[in-house]
Amino acid sequence: MSTDGLSRRRFFGLAGAGTAGVLAAGAAGGVIGRATAEEPAAGAAAAATDAVPFTGAHQAGIVTPAQDRLHFVAFDVITDDRAELVEVLQAWTAAARRMTAGQDAGEVGAVDGGQYDVPDDTGEALGLPASGLTLTVGFGPTLFETTEGVDRFGLAARRPEPLTELPGFPGDAIDPAISGGDLCVQACANDPQVAVHAVRNLVRLGAGVVSVRWSQLGFGRTSSTSSAQATPRNLFGFKDGTDNLKAEAPKALDQFVWVADGDPGADWLAGGSYVVTRRIRMRIEPWDTSTLAEQEATIGRTKKAGAPLGQRGEFDPVDFTTQVDGEFAVPQTSHVFLAHPTNSGTAILRRGYSFVDGSDGLGRLDAGLFFIAYQRDPGTGFVQVQKNLRLDAMNEYIQHTSSAVFACPPGVTGSDDWWGRALFS
Repeated sequence: MSTDGLSRRRFFGLAGAGTAGVLAAGAAGGVIGRATAEEPAAGAAAAATDAVPFTGAHQAGIVTPAQDRLHFVAFDVITDDRAELVEVLQAWTAAARRMTAGQDAGEVGAVDGGQYDVPDDTGEALGLPASGLTLTVGFGPTLFETTEGVDRFGLAARRPEPLTELPGFPGDAIDPAISGGDLCVQACANDPQVAVHAVRNLVRLGAGVVSVRWSQLGFGRTSSTSSAQATPRNLFGFKDGTDNLKAEAPKALDQFVWVADGDPGADWLAGGSYVVTRRIRMRIEPWDTSTLAEQEATIGRTKKAGAPLGQRGEFDPVDFTTQVDGEFAVPQTSHVFLAHPTNSGTAILRRGYSFVDGSDGLGRLDAGLFFIAYQRDPGTGFVQVQKNLRLDAMNEYIQHTSSAVFACPPGVTGSDDWWGRALFS
């Protein structure tokens, strides 16, 4: 760090809340017991208040049945000291073990320390259950090498080939201030306070080493990641994510989501995934003045049932050859026609959320979809799909305003493991 005083503050703060927490995570296995090395059954039904196991071959929060609330945050690393960054990742892992089990972020907690001690938890989740909290971490391209070509942490040679900034697409209005990042944390939960509490405490533990670059709150999941979940609706009022990849299809997940041994740069990333995030502004007001027929032709599905046009049920196969009155039932410029795996030639695992961030100052809602998609390779996943959508009729009603990509390491598998250990070893 740049000053001795700041170094001492970091040392004493993390000695209690981080380093000791890493050791205690193994010693207190009975206390943290719900976080085990066993992975939950794919798509297993659970109460909204239950804890999701923290450890496993893959990080939780990817194929975990999508929760109702999101707090996503991207960080800049503001130190050049590799050891300090590792220390924060270890402290984050220890805190995440505890918070996902419904406990305070630190061993002492928000109220059980001395009156003149600084609590090691912020306290706003006191009395609340785990609420299905998952915390998923990712590493951005600039962690490996800055935009100026600086290798701050000796990681440049370990950057996976697919981890590159996304290209520009027609119609983009990307704001750099809410894009990119060295690190990301995705907090999903069924209680917004639980998700915000988790992010807040990770920010606190990272003070002096990382700083928040941008963040996004989300509500109302816009896809299902388990067959046990009903398909939700997005802010356009349509069922969203009917044909999404599901946790119950492990072969498809292996093909399209999980990085495998032998993939480019996968020596430390095998079992992980890449996540692409896009903040997509929806032009709500023009959409709300469109006829039902126009809306359904734009999407390619019925608004009520979510059935492909020309079919009756939501899960009826999409038939791109069906014609009605001499016209294709599913228009060739519809979102379904262009994005469906049959025509895009690939698949991604979506787990996005709706957002409403006030108004834009012109009397219009600043609302839309915070798009999140996991894939084995962004180049053959999101980028391929997005290129296919250049003629999408829905482009009239949406605009992408932020963009980011991160490599998400595999899961934490033991009491001495921590986020990114294989990368930094």
